[in-house]
Amino acid sequence: MGHELKLCLASASPRRQELLRQIGVEFNVIVSQIDEQNLPGEKPADYVLRVARDKAVEVRRRCQASHLSPLAVLGADTCVTLDGIIFGKPRDREDGEGMLRRLSGRTHDVVSAIVLLCGEAEDSAINTSQVTFGPLTDKEISQYWDTGEPADKAGGYAIQGQAAAFIQHIAGSYSGIVGLPLYELVQVLKNNGILRE
Repeated sequence: MGHELKLCLASASPRRQELLRQIGVEFNVIVSQIDEQNLPGEKPADYVLRVARDKAVEVRRRCQASHLSPLAVLGADTCVTLDGIIFGKPRDREDGEGMLRRLSGRTHDVVSAIVLLCGEAEDSAINTSQVTFGPLTDKEISQYWDTGEPADKAGGYAIQGQAAAFIQHIAGSYSGIVGLPLYELVQVLKNNGILRE
């Protein structure tokens, strides 16, 4: 007996997939293929919301072209921001180590957005959390880069990985910092009938 697919996640992130599994949501994955560059002067919340929407729209278009019809497509994006600068995924080692040096001993924001496309409707939410790093030595930064963990992470670190040892304090949503704010997501999924009350 076949059943219709409820949710398609427009993300390659294993962390987002794990968080969705954690709340018991069935989904499949189609990885979006969009440019994630921020636009000049774009505010962090506007940036992550635009990219999350672009991911969902692009994947929905590909689903329609392939005659797949999920009830909803979920796009998500996360960025790290400090002093008005958006830190995306590091371009290379120099960029990644530079990010960590700027984050060292300071509190930065992690902004995550989700966009759910359900039929013609669109629902979205944004979560902002604060993360405080202790002071980092050049040696710690270099050794952390050598692990390979920060290469594809916004801000050049993963809170759920070895970088947890650098973090003195967080205020906000742990899952939002990882990349998918679960409280907001559950509300959006309930609002659209993907999750039952």
